[in-house]
Amino acid sequence: MSPASTPSRWLRVALPLVLVVIWLAGGSLGGPYFGKVDEVSTNDQSSFLPQSAESTQVQERLGDFLGGDAIPALVVFDADRALDTAQLENVQAVADRIGDLEGVQEVSPAIPSDDGEAAQIVVSIDASGEVTDVVGEVRDLVAADARDGLSAWVTGPAGFTADLATGFTGIDGLLLLVALGAVFVILVIVYRSPLLPILVLLTSVFALCVALLSVWWLAKAEIVVLNGQVQGILFILVIGAATDYALLYVARFREAIGAGRRRWDAATDAWKGSVEPILASGGTVIAGLLCLLLSDLASNRALGPIASIGIAFAMLSALTFLPALLALVGRAAFWPFIPKSGMTELPADLTQPARGLWATLARFVARRARIVWILSTVVLLAASVGVTQLKADGVPASELVLGASQARDGQAVLAEHFPAGSGSPLYVIVPEDEAAEAAELVADQAGIDSVGIVTADAPSGQADVAVEGGALVLTAQGPPGTPAPAPTVDGGDVMLVATLSDAADSLAAEDTVRDLRAAISGTTLDAVVGGTTAVDLDTNDTSIRDRTVIIPVILVVVLLILMLLLRSILAPVLLILSVIVSFAAALGVSALVFTEVFGFPGGDPAVPLYGFVFLVALGIDYNIFLMSRVREESIHHGTRRGILRGLVATGGVITSAGLVLAATFAALGVIQILFLVQLAFIVAFGVLLDTFIVRSLLVPALAYDIGKRIWWPSKLARVDD
Repeated sequence: MSPASTPSRWLRVALPLVLVVIWLAGGSLGGPYFGKVDEVSTNDQSSFLPQSAESTQVQERLGDFLGGDAIPALVVFDADRALDTAQLENVQAVADRIGDLEGVQEVSPAIPSDDGEAAQIVVSIDASGEVTDVVGEVRDLVAADARDGLSAWVTGPAGFTADLATGFTGIDGLLLLVALGAVFVILVIVYRSPLLPILVLLTSVFALCVALLSVWWLAKAEIVVLNGQVQGILFILVIGAATDYALLYVARFREAIGAGRRRWDAATDAWKGSVEPILASGGTVIAGLLCLLLSDLASNRALGPIASIGIAFAMLSALTFLPALLALVGRAAFWPFIPKSGMTELPADLTQPARGLWATLARFVARRARIVWILSTVVLLAASVGVTQLKADGVPASELVLGASQARDGQAVLAEHFPAGSGSPLYVIVPEDEAAEAAELVADQAGIDSVGIVTADAPSGQADVAVEGGALVLTAQGPPGTPAPAPTVDGGDVMLVATLSDAADSLAAEDTVRDLRAAISGTTLDAVVGGTTAVDLDTNDTSIRDRTVIIPVILVVVLLILMLLLRSILAPVLLILSVIVSFAAALGVSALVFTEVFGFPGGDPAVPLYGFVFLVALGIDYNIFLMSRVREESIHHGTRRGILRGLVATGGVITSAGLVLAATFAALGVIQILFLVQLAFIVAFGVLLDTFIVRSLLVPALAYDIGKRIWWPSKLARVDD
């Protein structure tokens, strides 16, 4: 930059200060929203399903039949012997007191088990209220009032919802502390500077604050759906991505400082050298995330724009806030190991012995290129074999929380004394004139314990049914002579209630729903099946559909972006293939670890989809960082020398970025939710594979072996190597 074009000293100070003040204002506004996320988030699975799902259609009409939108909690009591009169009276007294709690709509009488050793209470909780808080109050009351040798648990859909919400506790406290702490330690080790890690972390934290501010108001306006897992992923993604982009900028700034540039010139040179790869990298991640808009699940669709907003602010922070900070601080950011003139220059000939880890690796790649990329590919393909062991077709709700779960323990006790599906029935909505045929068909299905019908005339809200002579007969409740109740009719339809033999959250119960729907489809009945189990089934089926559709779309989108960035066809195709093999290897190793080491019961169908989105989008980041620098060097030094120079120039920064990203995603493991723990392992392990094998060995060795043809059909493919 010529002296005439150099900005005045006033502008060189004022512009960075203005940028810093703007980001400080944004961070101060967004920071308080960490404590308000619960106000706009939901963990209700049924709200994520498409309108076309049968369970959604039933869910929308539950209030018409049951008199309100409620979620059931089951309070189950047992003792080491048959319950006596005093104990049953105590259970009924507890039920009466539960009915006085705010948020409780209805409480059933105490229901003894057939073996006489247990009793249960069905508690209907207002689904539009604070379900977790109400369940907590019920649990406190039960723990205080259950006497006479009784043990009690609160389970059922409301119990599992509360346990899941509790599992997400700490997502905006512990998770952030662990992630930021891990990043800080890695940066201190890499840069051996007390100040630079703080500047990088400020870049990430302020990006997250402003992103959260934007997302909160979008969720408040019901434009997006925010839940616990999306929130956790947003936090980790912004911290990891912003740190990655910041490290790329810092590497360029360090080069400029080492070349003797003054702080303003170093900041502008670093910006010019990093803006294209950062925008290309962030744009690729955003494009991959926005492919989730093709999902039929609202939670997946929400993650696309929410995470994209986070990535956008991560890029903006790395390209404005960090440059402003470094323009003000200058070389002091690297104290006490300030780069000196010549320290950041690349060796002239990397095919000859040279000092430094990356220079040595570059020489090894140059001498053994074909062997290196073939062996790397073989190792990744061998690791991919474990994919055959992957179980990702859904897990019971009772297995979602890895820590202690009162709902899971209570479900086990419930299954010992009652039909396992008690309190979480299937609901079948059918025209009134088809009710008898439907009831008979439902009762004949394996996995169904009993069938009833919703009626306002019965104290419990439903009556047992039987079919006699092709007509539906409702069993009268109460003393002899009590009139038989009449079914509740809404829009010409009635609602059957089927109690499952298996636990409502089990895969066996889902199979019952699937078989029942298949049986109905083979008749002329106009019936739809819903309920908690149906919601789980429809969610799993929709997730499987989503990953089948979205994964190929992401590959095509990322491929096109790479072609535009590298002005080549062959290089992007090879990069995509390398990332696919790397993802398969990560998934294969993860499947074996989940099954053989951790003993997980399986996985959510969305885990492979999310893992793919992050590993392809983020894994391609490092290839973009590498290959954009290789292309830059190839223009001046030829392709093969450019590959080696690019490997050395980006080796340190990409390895640091990979370690940071792996550490931040691994931090998700502190939230003891099966989905997040599995995603944390897959992405963290996959990022390390990309960092140390794909980007350090496979890609440079393959590109070096191919030579200038890697740039086909651009002009670089015709330039002498």
